[in-house]
Amino acid sequence: MDKTKILFVCLGNICRSPSAEAIFLKMIEDKGIAENFIIDSAGTSGWHNGDQADRRMQKHAVRRGYDLQSLSRKFYADSDFEDFDYIIGMDDQNIIDLRSQAKNENEYSKISKMTDYCINYSQWDEVPDPYFGGDKGFELVLDILEDACEGLINTIQK
Repeated sequence: MDKTKILFVCLGNICRSPSAEAIFLKMIEDKGIAENFIIDSAGTSGWHNGDQADRRMQKHAVRRGYDLQSLSRKFYADSDFEDFDYIIGMDDQNIIDLRSQAKNENEYSKISKMTDYCINYSQWDEVPDPYFGGDKGFELVLDILEDACEGLINTIQK
């Protein structure tokens, strides 16, 4: 069976997309379906290449049982569009940036927004960037991502 390959994308790959990666990984491990997936995250900028997730994001994620271990990397259109089935941006600007790099309809069709998969947080049309906010911003991001990851799993399993 082919594995479903998912790439979560935000601007710097230090808050939202590594959190989505960690949440999704934990959910599929808990469901016993992790062997069916390849999961990664990236940023549209290369500002933080090789860095760990933001320490504040890590602090909030650990409290919920998520381990943000991945290191930041830049999104590489030439390989990432080929390697992944789903390329999921966190906000409208991420979607614009990703679409501008798609070379054909197949690549374009792989792009979606994280909040498209929300079940209970459907009032949010983006996952807000918590970088300049306080604790409530990081907690809200985790709430939205938990909801959207559950919805994404449901969508893939249908």
